[in-house]
Amino acid sequence: MNNRPFPLAAALLALAACSAQPAASPPLQGARIGGPIALIDQNGRAFGDAQLAGKYRIVYFGYTFCPDVCPVDVQNISAAMKVLEQRDAALAARIVPVFITVDPARDTPAVLRQFAGNFHPRLVALTGTPAQTAAIAKAFGIYFARGRGNGNGYLMDHGRQIYLMDPQGKPLALLPETPPAAIADEIVKWAR
Repeated sequence: MNNRPFPLAAALLALAACSAQPAASPPLQGARIGGPIALIDQNGRAFGDAQLAGKYRIVYFGYTFCPDVCPVDVQNISAAMKVLEQRDAALAARIVPVFITVDPARDTPAVLRQFAGNFHPRLVALTGTPAQTAAIAKAFGIYFARGRGNGNGYLMDHGRQIYLMDPQGKPLALLPETPPAAIADEIVKWAR
């Protein structure tokens, strides 16, 4: 009697072993992005990591006087949250969208409150001193600089990254800018 395995069975087992893929790691896992948050929210209260403990975070940097990009990006994040609430309400409840201004001179808590009120009800909008803003932007790898314009009519140049951070504040992935369903898909993929 021949004790060698049947050739087709051996080939199928080898093929199955090749196609078995380990669970993918989040693309930003282990990256040195992010850091402690200690800023002021749209209600004028101190806001930091304690308020975010145990929550996934969508972190976006922008400014309220932005004429085009920032409101569109924040609207897409808000719409993605609504898509996620319909798909998986329990997961959506564990996610906090966070907007951090790169223009603290104009983005006071009152201005941020008005801005945030136009988007998702759980959007947290944060400001701080120029030094705090520079430090948090640097920790997240966000470029920003005052652009052209005079007086209060200036624009801000800044990076548009949308980060998904885990409940400990560690980076998981960059989220797409649009469409909202794609943003929600990426959140579901990495928020476990």
